[in-house]
Formats: sequence, C-alpha cells, structure tokens
Amino acid sequence: MAKQMGFYFDASACNGCKACVIACKSKNALPTGINFRQVVQYGGGSWIPHPDDKTLMMPSNLFAYSISSACMHCEDPKCVEICPTTAFYKRSEDGVVVIDAEKCVGCRYCEWACPYGAPQFDEDAGKMTKCDFCVDLLEKGEQPYCTSACVMRALEYGDLDELRAKYGRVNAIEPLPAANITKPSIVITPHKDAQISGEGTGRILDLEEV
Repeated sequence: MAKQMGFYFDASACNGCKACVIACKSKNALPTGINFRQVVQYGGGSWIPHPDDKTLMMPSNLFAYSISSACMHCEDPKCVEICPTTAFYKRSEDGVVVIDAEKCVGCRYCEWACPYGAPQFDEDAGKMTKCDFCVDLLEKGEQPYCTSACVMRALEYGDLDELRAKYGRVNAIEPLPAANITKPSIVITPHKDAQISGEGTGRILDLEEV
C-alpha cells in the first residue's frame, strides 16, 4: 500500500486558541477571507428551572469543545474525482492532495464537492487554493506550520498507519461530516463530550468567525 500522510488531532487537549490558524495564514500569506485551517467551537445543552426556585434558571447538560480542521488529504478525495481539468491530484509518494495551479480554471466544482470546505476560491488569482500539508517543509524534513505552532500539542502529523497504531481509528466527531464520504486521513482523540458525526445535539457556537 502506498504511503499516506495524515494529521492527528487531540480534541481533549485543544483549547481553541487558533494558533494553528494564524501560523498557517502567516506561512501562506493568505488574504482576508481565506483560511486553510479553521478552528470551530461546537457545543450544546440547555437551561432548566432551578428545583428550589422556579424563577431561576440553571444549566443542564452544557458542553463545548473545539475542532481544528483543514484539508483532510482524503484517501477518496471528492475534489480529485470531480475536477474537470485534473488540477487536483494525490501525490504518489505521500498521498497529499495538491493543486496544479496551471491547470486550475477556478470553476469551483471542488469547493462544492468537498464536505470539509477545504478548497477556497482566491478571487484575485481566479484559482482554487487549499492546505498542501506544507509539502515544501516536508521535503526539507520539517513539519507543517500548524503542528509546530500548536501550544497544546493537540496537532501532530505523520504516516496515517502509524498514527492509527498509536492513537486509534476515530476519524469523525461532530461537527465534522461522516468519514465514509471521503475517508479522511486523520485520527482524532475525542473530547469527553464529543458526539458522533451525524448524531449531534449541539451546534457551531462561533459560526460568525468561521
């Protein structure tokens, strides 16, 4: 089997600081409105009357946790499948999904096909852009900016089989889509309150920032 690089994310350790987002944006000199990596807060619960004083409300089953996500460099990437110009492709040496900018015509089919919202349209260039796993750094034996920037060490990278052997095979929790759509190259340690993708009772709490 060909090597497949992937990310590991520890949702139980992430504090939502977004250092990974800032590092990625800085490294790639991304314009306003484009973020290759995003951190969202997911949570839920309700308020119920206090048992001793019905005029007061108290929290019930409140929970919240953060999710850091970028291009998942999927084993079955829909962006590659749908791209009419073959601008999207998986590198044979490491499974990283990249874009050939010379072939991209900015049709945005990939953006509509990706369940993670990874491909993003650069209006100035008229091209699609996304996380490329910092392949320029990988080729120098260095790690992606997002993993090196994580102050909580909640992000790692490596061979997907090795990450699975070390951390397990969980690859989807709310609010991420079900993993069977694209087979994302990620391993997740769930937060204690994490919910199964597609069965969540919460919502994205910082939607205006995403």
